[in-house]
Amino acid sequence: MELKIQSMKDLKAEMISVARGEQQAPRDAGQISFESIEAVVRLLTPENRQLLATIDEKKPASVADLARLVGRAEPNVSRTLGKLVASGFVRLHQGLGKAKVPEVVIHHLTVDIDVCRQADRVTVA
Repeated sequence: MELKIQSMKDLKAEMISVARGEQQAPRDAGQISFESIEAVVRLLTPENRQLLATIDEKKPASVADLARLVGRAEPNVSRTLGKLVASGFVRLHQGLGKAKVPEVVIHHLTVDIDVCRQADRVTVA
């Protein structure tokens, strides 16, 4: 699977073209996308990668449990998880009661950067 790298300008132009009937919606429409490789890298800070590693290794039973494991405030962890969920790195499952159980979905990324063109690709393994 590839993460879509597409500037907001290009995405807007594509959406307008599809809405006008000038082109079919691309197969990857609705797929999680990033504006740039830099946006992916900004999301994968050392702190966020520690959070992902803790989820993967410790299998916390809830967001509160995860916050305790990493020594961070629960609202802070929830906010970060929201970004990781929206980006497709984490999935939240229903736990006991109102608890949400985080699960890491993406474990490995391969980045292919074309230094002469804006044709970068991120492949998920």
